[in-house]
Amino acid sequence: MRTLVIGDIHSGLKALKQVLQKANITKEDKLIFLGDYVDGWSEAAETVDFLITLNETHNCVFLRGNHDELCFNYLVTEKENKEWLKHGGTATAASYSKLDEDTKNKHLDFYEELESYHLDSENRLFLHAGFTNLKGIEFEFFEKNFYWDRTLWELALATDNRLKENDILFPKRLSLYKEVYIGHTPLTRINKTYPLCASNVWNIDTGAAFKGPLSVMDINTKEVWQSEPVYTFYPDEKGRN
Repeated sequence: MRTLVIGDIHSGLKALKQVLQKANITKEDKLIFLGDYVDGWSEAAETVDFLITLNETHNCVFLRGNHDELCFNYLVTEKENKEWLKHGGTATAASYSKLDEDTKNKHLDFYEELESYHLDSENRLFLHAGFTNLKGIEFEFFEKNFYWDRTLWELALATDNRLKENDILFPKRLSLYKEVYIGHTPLTRINKTYPLCASNVWNIDTGAAFKGPLSVMDINTKEVWQSEPVYTFYPDEKGRN
């Protein structure tokens, strides 16, 4: 059985289908989705529909991203958050305007059941963004850090190639887990479009919401599959650019 981790999708359903096909997923694989299923391209509701159906036949773990929380709040309250609208929410709201109530309720269940983090038997941690407590995820004061924090990735980048794990100055947060897998901060910010490891933190967000591809990685072999740049599937749209 493979364990495959999937980066931030941002409503790029066409790219998701392509990269899952490239990875040749099977029902024996464990699929860990790092969150941010919506906000970006035009197929937000369609993407969640696909994931709900996929979960019926495959072994899936769905983590909560900050954009998933924002979308859920909009669907529950029907109040438009101006910042959310500017960062992909407009396309998501338009996609959800086509749904009937029964389907919408199924989606609400999906969002409510998203997990904040996943820790496997080999002490490998998966979460959308990060955590701040020096004792680890079980001691985190603010659950929102699991899908909003950026300091873990910043710390990993700053530490990489400077300190070894047994160094007295090595950050305690980075020593708690064998590996950490995150999304949230697109690697296109540092002109990268391929999953990147800094210290022991793997960032799988290769910028699907912008000009990058959507990525899937086998966490054991580190083999990577990527879609075509997601924007090429939606030539008449701007995404989050």
